[in-house]
Amino acid sequence: MPKRPYNLYAGPAILPQEVMAQAREEFMDIAGTGLSILESSHRGAAYSEINSTAQQDLRDLLNIPDSYSVLFLTGGASLQFGMIPMNFLQGGTADYVNTGAWATKAIKEAKLFGTVNIAGSSEDKNFSYVPAIDSLNLTPDARYLHICTNETIGGIRWPVFPDSGDVPLIADMSSEICSRKIDVSRFAMIYAGAQKNLGPAGVTIVIISDEMLTRCPDNLTTLLNYQTQAAKDSNYNTPPVFSIYIVGLVLKWLKKQGGVEAMEKINDEKAGLLYQMIDSTDFYRGTAEIADRSTMNITFRLQDEDLEAAFIKEGTAAGFIGLKGHRSVGGVRASIYNAFPLEGVKALVEFMKDFEAKHRGD
Repeated sequence: MPKRPYNLYAGPAILPQEVMAQAREEFMDIAGTGLSILESSHRGAAYSEINSTAQQDLRDLLNIPDSYSVLFLTGGASLQFGMIPMNFLQGGTADYVNTGAWATKAIKEAKLFGTVNIAGSSEDKNFSYVPAIDSLNLTPDARYLHICTNETIGGIRWPVFPDSGDVPLIADMSSEICSRKIDVSRFAMIYAGAQKNLGPAGVTIVIISDEMLTRCPDNLTTLLNYQTQAAKDSNYNTPPVFSIYIVGLVLKWLKKQGGVEAMEKINDEKAGLLYQMIDSTDFYRGTAEIADRSTMNITFRLQDEDLEAAFIKEGTAAGFIGLKGHRSVGGVRASIYNAFPLEGVKALVEFMKDFEAKHRGD
């Protein structure tokens, strides 16, 4: 493929170039059928193989126990914000930890279905940190505890996960799934929009324990019941076949890179280079507390908004696109997901050095 700009968008985000090249090659003919995946039946053998292989590859990468189902759903993480309390809250109490915009949206939806206890919050410091685990005010008989493990806007992540005891732990991992090692067995449910680390927009991954599936009530609309989706292998109605196909290619690419453990090492290296640059000068200022910094979304400010605007403009001209911080907070954000190359981070660091040398006296 021709040289492309470095894609630092938070989502939809960068995909591995070899994945896109393979998809282009197979676009008109999937698995020798003579048909594109876009026009293949979701009941046919070609898609059935794609679906089952993608599930197994995700199981291999995350070491998912057999007592969990892997689902490919639609509606993004935002639909899960409502689906989770619809299935599991049912007028009871759930604990939520508010660490930013995505946790806030999940809380809003949950309040429609029962009582929400805010077990902890970092809103007092503009969501620049994760509340200490020993400070959480947990409900002993909560239906579940919900966390967002990585907040793309604030650039923070949970360095370690809380122990919820007998209370099921549910996590939104949209912006960091498969970027670091996790113990799936600690969670009752994990969900993630694919469009950051695993594929294009249009499909949401749900990893859910068999025990949680037994808690789904019978009085839900069919498609919004997790039991329906698990019983039909995410194929009750027409799934987003192309998005799932791309997810499958990304999962195979991840395996070729050495799996999640290898990705975690390279992600730590990439983030370390950027944070080292930010911390080496007073020209840039990181917005997240050091202990809780994300390795996926690096957020920082410059000395004033005019300088930030110049940084984004000159960065775009230099081939770094997507540097503008979220509209709700401003500043600068570099999203360096799994597919973002190490050489891209090194190039960005050099640009930051040059920009500082050019503008420090302004």
